[in-house]
Amino acid sequence: MAEAAATILKAVFREHQVLDHELAAAFEANPKWGKRDRSFIAETVFEVARWRRALAFVADSEEITALCVACWRRMGCEIPDWWSYRGADVGDMAAREEGLKGQTRAVRVSIPDWLDALGESELGAAWEGEIHALNERAPVFLRVNTLRTDVAAAIAWLAEHQVVATVVPGVPHALCLAPGKALPKPLRLDGRVEIQDAGSQLIAPLLDPQPGERIIDACSGAGGKSLHLAALMGDKGRVFAMDVAVKKLEELKRRAKRANASCISPKPITETTAVDFENVADRLLIDAPCSGLGTLKRQPDLKWRIKPAQIERVRGIQAELLESYPQMLKPGGRLVYATCSILPSENRAQIERLLESGKFTLVSERPVSPAGSGFDGFYAAALQKG
Repeated sequence: MAEAAATILKAVFREHQVLDHELAAAFEANPKWGKRDRSFIAETVFEVARWRRALAFVADSEEITALCVACWRRMGCEIPDWWSYRGADVGDMAAREEGLKGQTRAVRVSIPDWLDALGESELGAAWEGEIHALNERAPVFLRVNTLRTDVAAAIAWLAEHQVVATVVPGVPHALCLAPGKALPKPLRLDGRVEIQDAGSQLIAPLLDPQPGERIIDACSGAGGKSLHLAALMGDKGRVFAMDVAVKKLEELKRRAKRANASCISPKPITETTAVDFENVADRLLIDAPCSGLGTLKRQPDLKWRIKPAQIERVRGIQAELLESYPQMLKPGGRLVYATCSILPSENRAQIERLLESGKFTLVSERPVSPAGSGFDGFYAAALQKG
């Protein structure tokens, strides 16, 4: 299992693969691995990815084999006698852990220097709390699908399958699993609940969708927010779920069927989509491509994959979407722009152009702070078209 974890980390760090995908592929390729083995591998790869830079200091080495040793020591695991690595002796690592306190913040919280500088330049004193919160392990949040059940019935149903879930204050249909617990696959595929961060569940209600309306989810992906919108509308009306990735829309079709969300119509985005749907939508959601920095709890490998140029590129895409997609919204309709980023340059700065144009007025804003909420980081702004 130790070697399996190191192999996954090599693919993530050296080949820039996505950790979630590599872990899922390894589990699928090795169905005989037991629950305990899978848990050990998953904890190792996520914690090494989360604390890569700090572990490198503790291990006095950037080699993956040494990072694993430093991680296992933190986990309280016994280091295999046969494990070979080049770095500090395990006995010396305690002193190096203490020495970690004297290192720069970027080393202590295990992020690249450029990211620490960017966070401080955009968020100022708030960055310290946010990056610490983003290094915490993320619990599993569920959204109760009200087209199939209600909160009380969902809690009882989960309990029948030995899954304990509690309500999340301030998020009406959200449940939270105990730390370290996951939702078994058969329950994930049932349709009564969807895995969705509690912060993400705050976005769709900002649209204030009404039964019978036509709503466009312009960057739907696999449709988490489209499914939420369908539930909020009581499956009455039409939700056009749009994305450039056809595979994600195919997955949405399967999810919508399980959820009893017949009002969802997946639509591949083409060059003429914005014109074809001109003045069609009563409500428009632009859940824009973004840096994803609000999701580092769940994908800690992202901080090693993303580069400054990529953030600049998504800012350009965000501006383009806000330039062209609002034409799909009827006059008087509501637009919600959202990201899973905590950077103001991707959030309020992007909607300032719409406000300055005089074509939209701001209805409300909803920043979701990881430090303040314990959720992933999000931003959403609701605007009305003149």
